[in-house]
Amino acid sequence: MGAIKLVALDMDGTLLNEVQEISQENQMWIRKALDAGVTVCFATGRGFQSALPYAEQLKLDTPMITVNGGEIWHRPHVLHKRSLMPVSYIKRLHELALKHEECWYWAYTTGGIFNKEQWLRTGEDYESHHWLKFGYYTEDEAMLADIYRETSGWGGLEITNSSHSNLEMNPAGVTKATAIQELCGLLGIDMSQVAAMGDSLNDIDMIRKAGLGVAVGNAQAVVKEAADEVIVTNNEHAVAHLIRNFVLKG
Repeated sequence: MGAIKLVALDMDGTLLNEVQEISQENQMWIRKALDAGVTVCFATGRGFQSALPYAEQLKLDTPMITVNGGEIWHRPHVLHKRSLMPVSYIKRLHELALKHEECWYWAYTTGGIFNKEQWLRTGEDYESHHWLKFGYYTEDEAMLADIYRETSGWGGLEITNSSHSNLEMNPAGVTKATAIQELCGLLGIDMSQVAAMGDSLNDIDMIRKAGLGVAVGNAQAVVKEAADEVIVTNNEHAVAHLIRNFVLKG
Protein backbone atom coordinates (compact mmCIF):
# COMPACT_ATOMS: atom_id res chain seq x y z
CA MET A 1 0.00 0.00 0.00
CA GLY A 2 1.35 3.41 -0.98
CA ALA A 3 0.63 6.71 0.70
CA ILE A 4 -3.12 7.30 0.76
CA LYS A 5 -4.17 9.92 -1.78
CA LEU A 6 -7.93 9.25 -1.91
CA VAL A 7 -10.30 8.56 0.98
CA ALA A 8 -13.66 7.15 -0.16
CA LEU A 9 -16.35 7.35 2.51
CA ASP A 10 -19.72 5.70 2.74
CA MET A 11 -22.20 8.08 4.34
CA ASP A 12 -25.04 6.39 6.24
CA GLY A 13 -23.68 4.28 9.07
CA THR A 14 -20.12 5.50 8.43
CA LEU A 15 -19.57 9.24 7.99
CA LEU A 16 -22.95 10.12 9.51
CA ASN A 17 -23.83 9.30 13.10
CA GLU A 18 -27.14 7.80 14.22
CA VAL A 19 -28.89 11.19 13.91
CA GLN A 20 -27.60 11.72 10.36
CA GLU A 21 -25.04 14.35 11.32
CA ILE A 22 -21.33 14.79 10.61
CA SER A 23 -19.58 15.26 13.93
CA GLN A 24 -17.33 18.24 14.51
CA GLU A 25 -14.39 15.88 14.95
CA ASN A 26 -15.05 14.20 11.62
CA GLN A 27 -15.36 17.60 9.96
CA MET A 28 -12.07 18.77 11.44
CA TRP A 29 -10.10 15.74 10.28
CA ILE A 30 -11.63 15.80 6.80
CA ARG A 31 -10.40 19.39 6.52
CA LYS A 32 -6.94 18.32 7.74
CA ALA A 33 -6.84 15.62 5.05
CA LEU A 34 -7.87 18.07 2.34
CA ASP A 35 -5.28 20.60 3.53
CA ALA A 36 -2.66 17.84 3.30
CA GLY A 37 -3.54 17.24 -0.36
CA VAL A 38 -5.63 14.10 0.16
CA THR A 39 -8.82 13.85 -1.89
CA VAL A 40 -11.86 13.01 0.25
CA CYS A 41 -14.96 11.83 -1.58
CA PHE A 42 -18.35 10.40 -0.74
CA ALA A 43 -19.08 6.89 -2.02
CA THR A 44 -22.73 6.52 -1.13
CA GLY A 45 -25.88 4.71 -2.04
CA ARG A 46 -27.71 8.01 -1.73
CA GLY A 47 -28.77 9.99 -4.73
CA PHE A 48 -26.99 13.21 -5.59
CA GLN A 49 -29.76 15.42 -4.21
CA SER A 50 -29.60 13.93 -0.71
CA ALA A 51 -25.79 13.72 -0.60
CA LEU A 52 -25.22 17.28 -1.81
CA PRO A 53 -26.13 19.16 1.42
CA TYR A 54 -23.41 17.24 3.28
CA ALA A 55 -20.86 18.02 0.60
CA GLU A 56 -21.82 21.68 0.88
CA GLN A 57 -21.55 21.52 4.67
CA LEU A 58 -17.98 20.22 4.32
CA LYS A 59 -17.25 22.69 1.49
CA LEU A 60 -16.14 19.78 -0.69
CA ASP A 61 -15.18 20.52 -4.27
CA THR A 62 -14.02 16.95 -4.81
CA PRO A 63 -15.47 14.01 -6.75
CA MET A 64 -18.63 12.27 -5.55
CA ILE A 65 -19.89 8.73 -6.12
CA THR A 66 -23.66 8.39 -5.71
CA VAL A 67 -26.31 5.64 -6.05
CA ASN A 68 -23.72 2.91 -5.38
CA GLY A 69 -21.54 3.95 -8.30
CA GLY A 70 -24.39 4.67 -10.71
CA GLU A 71 -23.20 8.27 -10.91
CA ILE A 72 -19.66 9.60 -10.79
CA TRP A 73 -19.18 13.34 -10.39
CA HIS A 74 -16.00 15.32 -11.09
CA ARG A 75 -17.24 17.60 -8.32
CA PRO A 76 -20.73 18.62 -7.17
CA HIS A 77 -22.99 19.39 -10.15
CA VAL A 78 -20.35 18.33 -12.72
CA LEU A 79 -21.22 14.83 -13.93
CA HIS A 80 -18.52 12.53 -15.30
CA LYS A 81 -20.42 9.29 -15.90
CA ARG A 82 -23.85 7.79 -15.34
CA SER A 83 -24.86 4.09 -15.56
CA LEU A 84 -28.57 3.65 -16.18
CA MET A 85 -30.69 0.61 -15.38
CA PRO A 86 -32.75 -0.75 -18.31
CA VAL A 87 -36.46 0.03 -18.07
CA SER A 88 -37.24 -3.68 -18.47
CA TYR A 89 -35.53 -4.40 -15.15
CA ILE A 90 -37.33 -1.58 -13.35
CA LYS A 91 -40.69 -2.92 -14.54
CA ARG A 92 -39.82 -6.45 -13.45
CA LEU A 93 -38.50 -5.33 -10.06
CA HIS A 94 -41.66 -3.28 -9.49
CA GLU A 95 -43.88 -6.22 -10.44
CA LEU A 96 -42.03 -8.36 -7.90
CA ALA A 97 -42.48 -5.70 -5.23
CA LEU A 98 -46.26 -5.71 -5.80
CA LYS A 99 -46.33 -9.44 -5.05
CA HIS A 100 -45.05 -8.67 -1.53
CA GLU A 101 -47.68 -6.29 -0.20
CA GLU A 102 -45.92 -5.53 3.08
CA CYS A 103 -42.62 -4.63 1.41
CA TRP A 104 -41.55 -1.00 0.97
CA TYR A 105 -39.82 -0.21 -2.30
CA TRP A 106 -38.22 2.74 -4.03
CA ALA A 107 -36.36 3.62 -7.21
CA TYR A 108 -33.91 6.38 -8.04
CA THR A 109 -34.09 8.26 -11.31
CA THR A 110 -31.84 11.07 -12.45
CA GLY A 111 -34.59 13.48 -11.45
CA GLY A 112 -35.56 12.12 -8.04
CA ILE A 113 -37.10 9.18 -6.21
CA PHE A 114 -40.24 7.12 -6.73
CA ASN A 115 -41.53 4.85 -3.96
CA LYS A 116 -44.43 2.70 -2.84
CA GLU A 117 -46.56 5.72 -1.99
CA GLN A 118 -45.59 7.77 -5.02
CA TRP A 119 -45.04 5.58 -8.06
CA LEU A 120 -45.67 6.47 -11.70
CA ARG A 121 -49.07 8.01 -12.37
CA THR A 122 -51.56 6.05 -14.43
CA GLY A 123 -50.53 6.28 -18.04
CA GLU A 124 -47.11 7.75 -17.22
CA ASP A 125 -44.37 6.25 -19.36
CA TYR A 126 -41.44 4.39 -17.77
CA GLU A 127 -39.31 5.45 -20.73
CA SER A 128 -39.75 9.12 -19.87
CA HIS A 129 -37.44 8.64 -16.87
CA HIS A 130 -33.76 7.68 -16.60
CA TRP A 131 -33.55 4.95 -13.94
CA LEU A 132 -30.52 4.31 -11.71
CA LYS A 133 -31.35 1.96 -8.83
CA PHE A 134 -34.19 -0.04 -7.26
CA GLY A 135 -34.53 -1.01 -3.61
CA TYR A 136 -36.67 -3.11 -1.28
CA TYR A 137 -37.11 -2.73 2.49
CA THR A 138 -38.74 -5.18 4.88
CA GLU A 139 -37.96 -6.44 8.37
CA ASP A 140 -39.43 -9.80 7.34
CA GLU A 141 -36.23 -11.80 6.81
CA ALA A 142 -38.00 -14.60 4.95
CA MET A 143 -39.57 -12.14 2.52
CA LEU A 144 -36.22 -10.45 1.91
CA ALA A 145 -34.63 -13.85 1.30
CA ASP A 146 -37.37 -14.73 -1.21
CA ILE A 147 -36.81 -11.49 -3.10
CA TYR A 148 -33.06 -12.11 -3.14
CA ARG A 149 -33.46 -15.67 -4.44
CA GLU A 150 -35.78 -14.51 -7.22
CA THR A 151 -33.76 -11.51 -8.39
CA SER A 152 -30.36 -13.17 -8.12
CA GLY A 153 -31.51 -15.73 -10.68
CA TRP A 154 -32.25 -13.13 -13.33
CA GLY A 155 -28.69 -12.05 -14.08
CA GLY A 156 -27.81 -8.50 -15.05
CA LEU A 157 -28.08 -7.09 -11.53
CA GLU A 158 -25.61 -6.05 -8.84
CA ILE A 159 -27.45 -6.91 -5.61
CA THR A 160 -26.22 -5.43 -2.34
CA ASN A 161 -27.68 -3.79 0.76
CA SER A 162 -27.21 -0.72 2.92
CA SER A 163 -28.76 -2.31 6.02
CA HIS A 164 -29.79 -5.74 7.24
CA SER A 165 -33.37 -4.99 6.20
CA ASN A 166 -32.99 -3.92 2.58
CA LEU A 167 -31.77 -4.96 -0.85
CA GLU A 168 -30.40 -2.58 -3.45
CA MET A 169 -30.18 -3.31 -7.17
CA ASN A 170 -27.88 -1.63 -9.67
CA PRO A 171 -26.95 -2.80 -13.18
CA ALA A 172 -24.40 -5.61 -13.11
CA GLY A 173 -20.87 -4.29 -12.78
CA VAL A 174 -21.95 -1.00 -11.22
CA THR A 175 -20.44 -0.78 -7.74
CA LYS A 176 -18.69 1.76 -5.58
CA ALA A 177 -15.44 -0.05 -6.38
CA THR A 178 -15.79 0.28 -10.14
CA ALA A 179 -16.59 3.96 -9.67
CA ILE A 180 -13.51 4.45 -7.51
CA GLN A 181 -11.39 2.73 -10.15
CA GLU A 182 -12.76 5.21 -12.68
CA LEU A 183 -11.91 8.09 -10.34
CA CYS A 184 -8.38 6.76 -9.91
CA GLY A 185 -7.93 7.03 -13.66
CA LEU A 186 -9.13 10.62 -13.59
CA LEU A 187 -6.87 11.49 -10.65
CA GLY A 188 -3.83 9.62 -11.93
CA ILE A 189 -3.53 7.39 -8.88
CA ASP A 190 -3.68 3.66 -8.17
CA MET A 191 -6.23 1.68 -6.12
CA SER A 192 -3.38 0.89 -3.75
CA GLN A 193 -3.44 4.58 -2.79
CA VAL A 194 -7.12 4.49 -1.81
CA ALA A 195 -8.59 4.09 1.67
CA ALA A 196 -12.25 3.05 1.55
CA MET A 197 -14.53 2.75 4.58
CA GLY A 198 -18.10 1.52 5.04
CA ASP A 199 -20.53 -0.68 6.92
CA SER A 200 -22.74 -2.61 4.47
CA LEU A 201 -22.72 -4.95 1.49
CA ASN A 202 -22.72 -2.05 -0.97
CA ASP A 203 -19.31 -1.14 0.53
CA ILE A 204 -17.70 -4.57 0.49
CA ASP A 205 -16.33 -4.45 -3.07
CA MET A 206 -14.54 -1.13 -2.51
CA ILE A 207 -13.24 -2.32 0.87
CA ARG A 208 -11.77 -5.43 -0.75
CA LYS A 209 -10.19 -3.60 -3.69
CA ALA A 210 -8.83 -0.49 -1.99
CA GLY A 211 -5.26 -0.36 -0.75
CA LEU A 212 -6.72 0.08 2.72
CA GLY A 213 -10.20 -1.33 3.29
CA VAL A 214 -11.78 -0.32 6.58
CA ALA A 215 -14.99 -1.36 8.31
CA VAL A 216 -16.58 0.73 11.03
CA GLY A 217 -17.30 -0.98 14.33
CA ASN A 218 -21.04 -1.10 13.57
CA ALA A 219 -20.52 -2.78 10.17
CA GLN A 220 -22.20 -6.00 9.15
CA ALA A 221 -20.12 -9.05 10.08
CA VAL A 222 -19.29 -10.02 6.49
CA VAL A 223 -17.99 -6.50 5.85
CA LYS A 224 -15.72 -6.68 8.88
CA GLU A 225 -14.37 -10.01 7.63
CA ALA A 226 -13.50 -8.41 4.25
CA ALA A 227 -11.74 -5.40 5.77
CA ASP A 228 -8.04 -4.86 6.46
CA GLU A 229 -8.95 -2.91 9.58
CA VAL A 230 -12.01 -2.68 11.83
CA ILE A 231 -12.19 0.55 13.80
CA VAL A 232 -14.63 2.47 16.01
CA THR A 233 -18.33 2.95 15.22
CA ASN A 234 -19.93 5.76 13.27
CA ASN A 235 -21.05 7.28 16.59
CA GLU A 236 -17.40 7.44 17.74
CA HIS A 237 -16.05 9.68 14.96
CA ALA A 238 -14.86 6.82 12.75
CA VAL A 239 -13.77 9.11 9.91
CA ALA A 240 -11.59 11.15 12.25
CA HIS A 241 -10.08 7.90 13.54
CA LEU A 242 -9.35 6.69 10.00
CA ILE A 243 -7.73 9.92 8.86
CA ARG A 244 -5.76 10.55 12.02
CA ASN A 245 -4.40 7.03 12.53
CA PHE A 246 -4.14 5.59 9.01
CA VAL A 247 -4.07 8.42 6.47
CA LEU A 248 -2.18 11.26 8.11
CA LYS A 249 -0.79 9.01 10.86
CA GLY A 250 -0.86 11.57 13.60
